[in-house]
Amino acid sequence: MLLIHAGREGWNGLSSWSTEDVAGMVAFMRELDSGLRASGELVDANGLSGPTGATTVRAQPEGSPLVSDGLRPEAADCLAGYWVVDVASQERAIEIAAQISATPGPGGAPIRQQVEMHAIGEPPAV
Repeated sequence: MLLIHAGREGWNGLSSWSTEDVAGMVAFMRELDSGLRASGELVDANGLSGPTGATTVRAQPEGSPLVSDGLRPEAADCLAGYWVVDVASQERAIEIAAQISATPGPGGAPIRQQVEMHAIGEPPAV
């Protein structure tokens, strides 16, 4: 699983992007997804709502869970989107993660956002 995060400021700053810049980012993501789908490597992908669209839930010792709108207060960034890929090697996953990191931002410059990679279905080491 490949996860891309956006800082609160970066996410909120998206509204200041030009229409062309947003369109360029969306076109890039669609082309990336299309290529991964054509190669049979894409299992699932989605963009997520921003910080204001998040809900935080925490179980309580007794009673109803604590539910609040938005991110947890200490969160500096939020999950912006994810890709689940089925690839032959870690090297290929790194290639895809690097493409995601190069998503174009304002003026078409790569945003170089950090992408986390996580294996799915592997139990934690004991």
